[in-house]
Amino acid sequence: MRASELREQNPDELRRQRDQLRQQLFDLRFQWQAEENPDTSQKQKLRRDIARIQTVLREMESHSAQQKQ
Repeated sequence: MRASELREQNPDELRRQRDQLRQQLFDLRFQWQAEENPDTSQKQKLRRDIARIQTVLREMESHSAQQKQ
């Protein structure tokens, strides 16, 4: 997932996508507790994708706030 692709989406879609990723991360935490050798790279990818979405949402919010002034 690239930031340029995220910037093309509207904020509602980004929030929905962020919530889905958070739910996936939550579900994986339970799965990892049951496994002996969990794939932790997946956790890192999810966390980075969530952070990217948060960054783009903040950019959009600050951009819209600047336009109002």
